Amino acid sequence: MTTTGESLVVTLSTFADAKDAYRSRDLRQSLYDEGEVVMADVLVNLHGTEHRDRRRVENRMFRREVFERYERDLFPEVTAQTLAPYVASGRVDLVHLGHELMLNLAALTAGIDRPEGTAAETARLHAHMMRFIEGATLAHATGDKAAKAAEVARALEEWDAEFLAPSIARRREMLDRGEEPPRDVLATLLRHADELDLPHHVVRREVAFYLLAGAHTSATAFVRTVDHMLGWFAEHPDRAEAHTDPLFVQRCVHETVRLNPSSPVGMRRALAPVALRSGTTIPEGATVVIDLQAVNRDATLFGADAAAFDPDRTVPAGVAPFGLSFAAGMHVCIGQDLAAGVVARSDTDADNTSGTHLFGLVTGAVGQLFAAGVRADPEHPPQRDASTARPYWGTYPVVLG
Repeated sequence: MTTTGESLVVTLSTFADAKDAYRSRDLRQSLYDEGEVVMADVLVNLHGTEHRDRRRVENRMFRREVFERYERDLFPEVTAQTLAPYVASGRVDLVHLGHELMLNLAALTAGIDRPEGTAAETARLHAHMMRFIEGATLAHATGDKAAKAAEVARALEEWDAEFLAPSIARRREMLDRGEEPPRDVLATLLRHADELDLPHHVVRREVAFYLLAGAHTSATAFVRTVDHMLGWFAEHPDRAEAHTDPLFVQRCVHETVRLNPSSPVGMRRALAPVALRSGTTIPEGATVVIDLQAVNRDATLFGADAAAFDPDRTVPAGVAPFGLSFAAGMHVCIGQDLAAGVVARSDTDADNTSGTHLFGLVTGAVGQLFAAGVRADPEHPPQRDASTARPYWGTYPVVLG
């Protein structure tokens, strides 16, 4: 335990303690406390009955049959269309590509229409989403945080006027006519408006959250997976064709997410004294920091080389190959299976002849990129993002074809 000013901080660095903490109902989410401009009252920040009621409604949209439709019917074509001009030009920046790809998916999932269908319209939506990401991760921002929060607030208003309000109007008209609206978060919230009784500003932030979460976390996982795979293939040239096996690519995604969780820490605030099974005690009011970098590299679970990237790694029963990067308990990531698929069983075949396995959208996008001949650009090495303390890539040029 450490004390910072008047706040007691308890850091958890073992897998068992972290899992216990995630499942404790007396530990409330606090990772986004500084990002309230876009994260206040969204699902991931709710607790208790408020969280249960909203999640119960939104779970009606996040069902397996919806995930299957995205993975098998919608997203492969979206990925191919997005990749086509870059394959033709022979190069692309992975950071830009990742956000463009995942924004297309996230807009569908969140329920944001793009009636113009133009590159300029998508660019405006992308610019808004990047502002939302700045707002959500404000705690890790460098520079004037108050000024950035004000910029995010303005972006929310502008995005609402151009994108959200027309998307709401279209779905309400469909519901009023008795038509079936799209299977997305916005339509789900509108369909159950009487049950949830959410004011407009909460609906605005909720949909913005799904837009940024679906686009940003998947985009960073996409870029990081490609980076790890390029490095691994350079060291294992005899396995150069492994990218054609979707189960191998999915293992690469899971291993990447384990080593690089979307946030390097989880944070909770103790609403009451908490005693973990290990004997660790957490006083009421304490801030709990879950060190996911340490938790996901626990050598007793992931092996002596836990800090290394190994897509062939095996883990004990009951331990996910991606560690606790998707959290656990009430706040386990609602889009986990959509992004990363389900963990393969020993009898799962790569061709998915039974049609029952979900590989995840990141797996599909990475597989299509390697099929397009992605390789490092020797003249333009990747650069880290200097605008945040989080370990993001700022640019990652690659060659295609």
